[in-house]
Amino acid sequence: MPGADRRGSGTHVEFHGSPRPTIGIEWEIALVDKVTRDLSNTAAAVFDEVGEVRAHDGTPQLSKELLRNTVELVTGVHDTVGAALDDLTGTMNVLRRAADPLGVDLFCAGTHPFAQWSAQQLTRSEHYDELIERTQWWGRQMLIWGVHVHVGVSHREKVFPILNAMLPSYPHLLALSASSPMWSGSDTGYASNRALMFQQLPTAGLPFQFERWSQFEGFVHDQFKTGVFEQLGGMHWDIRPAPKWGTIEVRICDGVSTHRELAALAAFIHCLIVDLDARVEAGETLPTLPVWHVQENKWRAARYGLDAIVITDADSNERLVTDDLDDLLNRLEPTAAALGCADELRAVAEIPRDGANYQRQRRVAAASQGDLIAVVDSLVRELNP
Repeated sequence: MPGADRRGSGTHVEFHGSPRPTIGIEWEIALVDKVTRDLSNTAAAVFDEVGEVRAHDGTPQLSKELLRNTVELVTGVHDTVGAALDDLTGTMNVLRRAADPLGVDLFCAGTHPFAQWSAQQLTRSEHYDELIERTQWWGRQMLIWGVHVHVGVSHREKVFPILNAMLPSYPHLLALSASSPMWSGSDTGYASNRALMFQQLPTAGLPFQFERWSQFEGFVHDQFKTGVFEQLGGMHWDIRPAPKWGTIEVRICDGVSTHRELAALAAFIHCLIVDLDARVEAGETLPTLPVWHVQENKWRAARYGLDAIVITDADSNERLVTDDLDDLLNRLEPTAAALGCADELRAVAEIPRDGANYQRQRRVAAASQGDLIAVVDSLVRELNP
């Protein structure tokens, strides 16, 4: 996105570059009642039972979220996807042991099939109170769960070339992870209702395609001055810089209900960013898409999932997303080998073959004559095989 270089704006955003292409994962987990299968607003009791859990680097590994039916699992900083998944598995075991005596099971998908947003309780904090006061009905509607993957980047001037070049792969990630076809007891007709719900917040949705870090600093200055947000954490883009950690944070994916799919998607993201980073280092001009194509691709992936026909280049050529995915995975194989995640990357191709989460949910609903409790049962089993 062309724009003025705002060096005189007075806002400096320090990017604490990562010397290695590290990976970290945040996994939002919902709490559901063992009997009713509705959401359970028991996060406070779960936290009382768990106490404080921290990674070796001091990172809190369990954190509260906007709603009291949700707990977020957070890894430490790792070099490989396998190590990050081992980290999450250990924390998940701690969480499950705390939730089980409370009559609570663990659940993950982009949305809950039948829960009502009006029955959910909010976590009280200054940040969350301000969010709800500003966003009102849309903020209260955010009954959604996702996965966020951080990948380390060495220098701030690489951030937006990589971020912009990630956007052609946006529909691939959304289609593979789509897990929110149902909302408030109805099938929405979308593979990912979450993606379109979340973008209703004023600071959420697709990122701006800045060319230079100084343009991003100008944007931040404008947001701070006009009170749009008061800290960078209030910028809820689907892909965003995380200057404090020296990472690019990819927030595209719906909630993921199996460890194998989570590892596959994390490996895909890790490889995409590291591949693009190497191409920037080599002086390559990375391919991008016009903003209108990026927006259309997001909608197509949210609507049609793995059946989406996506726009692949600035010349408006189109292709079935799974056909394009196959070529992309082949290109990333050497990067995966170097990162130690070749097996995990190969598992990405299994998702279309076995059925994405949204497809599995619909199959269960059809087989049970529309019993959405059966859908929740299936998701709980997937998370705890």
